[in-house]
Amino acid sequence: MKKIGLIGGTTWVSTIDYYRYLNEYVNKELGDVNFAECIIYSFNFADIKKNNDANDWDKTLDMVAAASQHLKNAGAELLMLGANTLHLIAERLEERVDLPLIHIAKATADEVTLHGLKKVALLGTKFTMELDFFTSKLTAKGIETIIPGDDDREFIQHTIYYELGKNIFTEETLQRYLSIIEGLIREGAEGIILGCTEIMLLVSEDDSAAPLFDTTTLHALAAVDRALA
Repeated sequence: MKKIGLIGGTTWVSTIDYYRYLNEYVNKELGDVNFAECIIYSFNFADIKKNNDANDWDKTLDMVAAASQHLKNAGAELLMLGANTLHLIAERLEERVDLPLIHIAKATADEVTLHGLKKVALLGTKFTMELDFFTSKLTAKGIETIIPGDDDREFIQHTIYYELGKNIFTEETLQRYLSIIEGLIREGAEGIILGCTEIMLLVSEDDSAAPLFDTTTLHALAAVDRALA
């Protein structure tokens, strides 16, 4: 089993699920009392958010690269970024640290392809929805991506930072997300990508008429597959 290095704290809420999924999936494959060999570096999210707000991705790259080097020095053989938005720097990070990186968007695109879907909606931070670091992986598989309108994107961004990322989940916020999802389905979305690692803690499969793609789960599965290969 290869040792997985996980960059967490972006946010701590989903990092808990990452750790749980990695261990559960290893145990499912190997049985008995086998669990994941995993090393975690958890950021203070305020430091990451400050860079996001300033659009300073070079500084984020420097911070995450330093953390990744700590993981590598501790024995990590694979690298995971426990947030969709951080994958904006994924390719540059992988080159700098020289560790294989399990890409969350590639894992998601592979799963959407297995379902035979050609048009999906993407929910996430504004960076994930509006920039192409995630959607390009879908486009490469021949999958069209649509995103919510301006007001809905602002709402999603705000709730990710100030509710979901703080482990706050309300019925009012859930209903707004479901309304957004219903609108995207009316626009032709055949599936919904929950492209923020906290959204799956709010919205469940039973809430949507279209299949949901939980990027946290898919990312963890891909990492375990690689670790056990």
